Amino acid sequence: MKCPTCHFVQSDQNTRCLKCMTFFEKDPEGRILRVRKRSVLAREEEDGFGNTSFLRNLLFHVDPEVNAFHFGGRVIVFLILFVWGWKFILTPMTANAPGSSFLHLVNLPFHEAGHLFFSFFGRWMTSLGGTLGQLLIPLTCLLVFLIKSRNGVGAAASLWWLGQSFMDIAPYINDARNQELMLLGGVTGKEADYGYHDWEFILNEIGLLHYDHTLATLAYGFGIALMLTSFAWAGVVLYKQYQHLRLT
Repeated sequence: MKCPTCHFVQSDQNTRCLKCMTFFEKDPEGRILRVRKRSVLAREEEDGFGNTSFLRNLLFHVDPEVNAFHFGGRVIVFLILFVWGWKFILTPMTANAPGSSFLHLVNLPFHEAGHLFFSFFGRWMTSLGGTLGQLLIPLTCLLVFLIKSRNGVGAAASLWWLGQSFMDIAPYINDARNQELMLLGGVTGKEADYGYHDWEFILNEIGLLHYDHTLATLAYGFGIALMLTSFAWAGVVLYKQYQHLRLT
């Protein structure tokens, strides 16, 4: 059957076009009598989700036909991130597995660029800007994949990266009082002037230095939660894509 609205070819059993979401009203023999678009109000009444229907379509969008080659590549990426992510998740924060990963070197330029960008907003924001820059880049990638590209797997991978970035900064926060981590420049916080260690300066200036371990644990836990969410999100999208796989 060809949709009268968008001409997409699909099963004769469909009552709604998979591509343009047009509804078909058929006679008992299956011939199309009329086509209609659902209004926003009707969509809310039929779905029972209201505005969450838009969010669900945004998060789990799948093209009517999915290229098998592209699908295979996404599955491989998902498996790599899944295995790699569990290595981070199962490693204690004190072992600093994210900081020993090559991804730390990927995050580092964005961290340093954040210092530069936020330097216009004063000394305290300059210090915090490193962490913000490191987190804003994967968040920006997530939004681009989600809104512009409608690529749920790419967005989930960006969420994984965001989670990894939170886990990457957690040992740095945790070191605010101890100042034992080797910093950029080959010195520890103890060996440098006050303000060189970002999180010592950030927390000390607002009177929260004694909460460094608590905040670090929260950041690490939040990173784990984001990573687990990315697994579930990518898994659902890949399953939906598998259902729309084009094998010919």
